[in-house]
Amino acid sequence: MTTGSMTVRVLLADEHALFREAVKIILDSQPDLQVVAEVRNGLEAVAEARQTRPHVAVLSADISSLDVGETTRMIKESLPGCGVLIVAARENLATLVASFEGGANGYLTQDDGLDQLVHATRAVTRGETLVPARMLGPLLTRLIQRRRDEDEAISKLSKLTRREREVLALVVEGADNLRIARVLTISPETARTHVQNILGKLHLHSRLEAAAFASRNGTANRLVTPSLF
Repeated sequence: MTTGSMTVRVLLADEHALFREAVKIILDSQPDLQVVAEVRNGLEAVAEARQTRPHVAVLSADISSLDVGETTRMIKESLPGCGVLIVAARENLATLVASFEGGANGYLTQDDGLDQLVHATRAVTRGETLVPARMLGPLLTRLIQRRRDEDEAISKLSKLTRREREVLALVVEGADNLRIARVLTISPETARTHVQNILGKLHLHSRLEAAAFASRNGTANRLVTPSLF
């Protein structure tokens, strides 16, 4: 997307009204930028994005009610063409990774200043990706490791039978052996045996570890959800 003569519509999300007002004044002073919504938290950001359809959402990294990664993901699901620019108080690799996994297009810190924010807003609208140079290497390393972890988890899950994946899906939901037995029409002893087999194949020691393993890296959606009917 290029700005050209188009007015770029911007959504601001930060819990501090003073910060929002300062950013709004700067952005609105630009002939090609217009703030169309100001919100305090993640849920409001998602709702307003759907309502006002901005070209760029400028989100505080410390946004409340939803974390910044989830807020970014939900905005992107509703508005795939909307650029998302994260503004953090300071550099934080975990926040950076979560933001880009959610689909963010840029990351700044408050040390970068308002002039850089104006530049970044335009750049994100043009489809550019902005990452602080000193953080790019660690970001790529972390994302590559996440992908390797996910591939390893998928490989381990492939060793489970269909029935075992059904049982694991119920374990993720917090079901005990009695609940598993009722849903799958098996005996509690058989349910216990399935759980033990799952732990053995995944090299885990507890149901809690199994649930965490399946939930990590997006692998839970690869399980077989048993029918309740």
